[in-house]
Amino acid sequence: MEGRRAAEAFLSSLHGGCSAFSWETADGQHLWGRNLDFNRLAEGTRVTFLPRKTVFYTYGTSLENTLREDTRTETIYGAVGIGSLLLKSTPALYEGINEEGLMGGQLYYRGFAHFERECRPGTRPVQPPFLITYLLGRCRNVEEVVRELQENITLSGAPMLGMVPTLHWMFADRTGESVIVEPDREGLHIYRNTMGVMTNSPGYPWHRTNLLTYAGLRDLDYDTLHINGDSLEQCFSGGGMKGLPGDWSSPSRFVRLSFLKKYCEKGRNEEEGVARMLRLFDSAAFPLGMVRVSEPGTITEYDRGVTPFDYTVYTSVMCAESLRFYWLTYGNSRVRYVDLGELLKKNRAVQFELSFEQEFKRLGAEQDGLFPAG
Repeated sequence: MEGRRAAEAFLSSLHGGCSAFSWETADGQHLWGRNLDFNRLAEGTRVTFLPRKTVFYTYGTSLENTLREDTRTETIYGAVGIGSLLLKSTPALYEGINEEGLMGGQLYYRGFAHFERECRPGTRPVQPPFLITYLLGRCRNVEEVVRELQENITLSGAPMLGMVPTLHWMFADRTGESVIVEPDREGLHIYRNTMGVMTNSPGYPWHRTNLLTYAGLRDLDYDTLHINGDSLEQCFSGGGMKGLPGDWSSPSRFVRLSFLKKYCEKGRNEEEGVARMLRLFDSAAFPLGMVRVSEPGTITEYDRGVTPFDYTVYTSVMCAESLRFYWLTYGNSRVRYVDLGELLKKNRAVQFELSFEQEFKRLGAEQDGLFPAG
């Protein structure tokens, strides 16, 4: 019973608002990252490494005795991301990267997501919380992701522990292409060669068209205003972006990240790129106290960091070339990372704590490198 309740808490955590985008560095590194925004995080959620040949199921759980043996499979590629082993029979990842540089994650798609109750003939049923594990474990790149979704699997609307998480997905790889996957009542939509930005509802085509509302935004300040025989000199900077939405709704976050990605300076290399990408994610992050939750949902003893507000619980960024997975949390802004290349030497799953306690570094008189005043 305890395992089931912990797993239910994990599935509930899939209902948070999120933001994601892909980016590149000046030297050709490809990055993908996301914010996870919710009012809690389920106990047992950690940075999770899955080795090659990890056995899992794409339908059902051992906790419910609903496993379908014909959906038993194993990973071809090792992967690492943030997720949980609480579902026992199948590891579940919110997002991650595999050893071929395929990156991706799932985001909340409230009010729009719809999944099939009947499996298409000749395809494998995959329940939505397992899609990241399945595709990162078995696909080399976005081309294979698209083929798998179109030809080999059906996203199943069968409930898991009484719920069907409403999700959509984004994937990117070393080619620089970003693919967005959105299921609704009209079918499964796969958008190729997108602008590489994703938030929550509505769907990607709506967000894309909505950018026309902000076509006049630019990075350059406006010059002196000549009006009605008078001239007004500009007395502040940043006016070129006047009208950029600043709230935390999904449409506003999409617009904000789209223009940040368009105009902001890319990092010269991976380290600088990751640092700058994390800074951009700050612009879409939920500050604790600004987004009150009207319906907090069921709170269990397995939920951690529960607040009456949605906030950005963590931010993760990964690099397709180095295979490094970086993250920080709302409580601890120190950037940590694991190297998937090193983890591939292990033949079992490994987990790392996210760390929610802020770390400070004290500098004192005993430190090297002091510069004398005067």
